[in-house]
Amino acid sequence: MNYHVLTLFPEMIEQGMNTSIIGRAIEQGLLSLEAVNIRDYSTNKHHKVDDYPYGGGAGMVMQAQPIYDAYCALEKKMEKKPRVIYLTPQGRTFSQKIAQDLAKEQNLVFLCGHYEGIDERVLEEIVTDYVSIGDYVLTGGELPAMVMMDTISRLIPGVLNNEDSAEYESFQNSLLEHPQYSRPEVWKDKRVPEVLLSGHHEKIAQWRHEQSLERTFLRRPDLLEKAPLDKKDKKYIEQIAANQAISDENVTEE
Repeated sequence: MNYHVLTLFPEMIEQGMNTSIIGRAIEQGLLSLEAVNIRDYSTNKHHKVDDYPYGGGAGMVMQAQPIYDAYCALEKKMEKKPRVIYLTPQGRTFSQKIAQDLAKEQNLVFLCGHYEGIDERVLEEIVTDYVSIGDYVLTGGELPAMVMMDTISRLIPGVLNNEDSAEYESFQNSLLEHPQYSRPEVWKDKRVPEVLLSGHHEKIAQWRHEQSLERTFLRRPDLLEKAPLDKKDKKYIEQIAANQAISDENVTEE
């Protein structure tokens, strides 16, 4: 996977991504990262890349030409036109499903906006995907770009030491991940569930799946609408719902 980031702050991208698991994957050649400074493509002697918006209004708008020239310089090095992701609150909300789709690409270009936004004309010219990481406003697109690259990278073969890690994490199959435990066996009088000490892989897998169902039902029930549930799963959720209703009644009576 080759990441290319069009940004006003390339050092922010480089410092944020060249650490931990992602940094190691870059060193191993599993990923590559190129942070392109949009200012380098400005024709202004002061490397200015923004101007006042037509029609008035507060703030400044990033100009089209420096961004377009920066993109064209990238595209020339590629065999085919890449997907260009513009990080914006107006885009579709980023999800594990979108990450899985993007992980199939060879090259991804992330466009990071600033100020009051980017001239619409260059967005129409180069952007293929409008993506948001949530319903809130940030000062720029660099943090969302790094969030997306981190998520996508975990799906690239070889990036995670344990290839099973990505398969069983939260949001796979629209379920939250089961609880995790490590040594010691007892901590503050709380014991690790006995099933995890049994060595019985089938029972452990069943327990983890049931815990995922329960945790999703209690914390993110909206995800269950998209989860591939069989009859056994649905029955288990009905049981959880019934137990929860009884628990709520007891609290109300107290």
